[in-house]
Amino acid sequence: MKRILVFALCTMVMTSCEKFLEVEPTDFLAPSTYYRTPQHLEYALNGVYDMLGSTKLYGAQLHSRHNMQAEEGFYYSTATANMTETYDFEATNGEVEKLWEYLYIGVSRANIVLANVDNNKAIDEDIRKRIKGEALFLRAYYYFLLVQTYGPVPLRLEPTNSPDDVDMAASSEQDIYEQIIADMEEAEGLVLPISQIGFGGRVSKSAVRGILARVCLNMAGHPVQDQSKYQKANYWLEKIILDVDNVHTLNPSYSDVFIKYAADEYDIKESIWEVEFFGNSSGAIQESGYVGSWIGVRNTATSNDIGYSFGRIRATAKHYKLYEDGDVRRDWNIAPFTYAANGSKTALNLSQPAHYYVRYAGKYRREFEKVFPKSTQLTPINFPLLRYSDVLLMYAEVQNELYGQPTSEAIDAITAVRKRAWSSGIKSVSITNGGTGYTTTNLPTVEFVGGGGSGAVAKVTVASGKISAITFDRDSETFLLKNGKNYSAIPVITISGGSGSGATATAQIYNTSDYELTPLQKTNTKEFRKLIIDERTRELCFEALRRPDLIRWGIFYTTMKDNLAIMETDLGSATTIWETSTYRNVLPKHVIYPIPSKELEVNRKLVQHYLWR
Repeated sequence: MKRILVFALCTMVMTSCEKFLEVEPTDFLAPSTYYRTPQHLEYALNGVYDMLGSTKLYGAQLHSRHNMQAEEGFYYSTATANMTETYDFEATNGEVEKLWEYLYIGVSRANIVLANVDNNKAIDEDIRKRIKGEALFLRAYYYFLLVQTYGPVPLRLEPTNSPDDVDMAASSEQDIYEQIIADMEEAEGLVLPISQIGFGGRVSKSAVRGILARVCLNMAGHPVQDQSKYQKANYWLEKIILDVDNVHTLNPSYSDVFIKYAADEYDIKESIWEVEFFGNSSGAIQESGYVGSWIGVRNTATSNDIGYSFGRIRATAKHYKLYEDGDVRRDWNIAPFTYAANGSKTALNLSQPAHYYVRYAGKYRREFEKVFPKSTQLTPINFPLLRYSDVLLMYAEVQNELYGQPTSEAIDAITAVRKRAWSSGIKSVSITNGGTGYTTTNLPTVEFVGGGGSGAVAKVTVASGKISAITFDRDSETFLLKNGKNYSAIPVITISGGSGSGATATAQIYNTSDYELTPLQKTNTKEFRKLIIDERTRELCFEALRRPDLIRWGIFYTTMKDNLAIMETDLGSATTIWETSTYRNVLPKHVIYPIPSKELEVNRKLVQHYLWR
């Protein structure tokens, strides 16, 4: 496997925007003596990449502790004071401070690479161009996260050469976005095609194009609302979708996308850009994260091979109920089971409204890891930053906004995502005759014959001598229903054996009309926009995209409060318990984070965001 491994010396040549103790360094590698070989440049570039996987970003906290799941899920902890997870924080909060700090460390490292990449012109020009392109893009991406999170921030484009050189006023969001776009567009002409790289952990042309489109969508939305950027987003998305080499396509299996992240397998057709993690906290070379142990299915037993998980994120009932019957994503994204001490799975029921709130985010499952022994917390599961399904959904959204109605291209794009998500198996089984003489100790078998499909496995339930129900088994690993696949016609149900006789049943199958858009969705701009809002959370939930989406659409605060009302109805006295604290605490100002108090003390030209004054 190809990996972007971080060389320890790279941190010796990096500086951040903070003041340091006034001591003479003894281990400093000067740019004039260090950036002389391709290896030096690669090591330094790896240091820029490294911030993506830090615990303050995608290693742990960005997907778990900064409420990126919004109304998709809530943080599972009875301790709710002074936490970004529950919107109980001020400018002095440590996580608000550390996220700012780590993003600017990434910017600083990129600035140093960019300032020194051409120090030695004897290094092959293609190598220097590629490294420059990746550094430009990563700097722009860190600024994208900064402007999304904090709004106007200082725009540093050169290395900070003096610990006293810290005073800089914030640039406007418009100017920051324009710089991000300029950097990314330059990078697009310098980095390699993903087909040449062969894996998703390095910045490729496809990654640049897709993230450029995401940047443009955010700029077109709140708070900047520069709607001219829809056209630019459309351009970059078509560069991916209409690529002559046809590099990207959807993985036919939705669950397999995430099994591959856990199993350390690449799929560049679907996964365009991902944060790479490696190892199990042992050995000299490892770069582990907390994907699966912080955001995963809770498993507190260390005696099984599943892998320990806090299960910090539980799904909401609102998110669960957004899935339509037949959407296989639901039972993958929201685990319908709990783990026993021996690693076996027990199905969860939904007989009461409160039961919806005990299900964990199920996308990142440690049982599919291939690295043994498994660490208690650290995992090798990669985290997705850009998938092809996101490209298709962005394209559908952009087309709708550009042309004031759903275009055929927009309909085709979202339909492709929905079709992949849909079951091609048996939809339901109805008992037409329960028969007579059946016992619970000698059950008959069920077989589905014909219809063009296969793989359906079911069992009967007997009551009062009759067959009362036929239910599908669940796969022992994925826990998805074993209702078969590829059925094009209704199969014949054969019930045989057992102690009774005479039972008959009929089946229904899923078909294209179940996932296709309604006539109104195909013709009405508002209905199509609502479909996009729902489809993005069904497809991309728990990928640290929901909060930014709601903010750019201008519906973050109302959506959070709407979810509070649902939870209060479902949970009764929920206004006094921790599950609802996120939604009770959230205020209109939480569309942005405050500038950390520490930064205001150090940088005298900074002023607090107006929402937090």
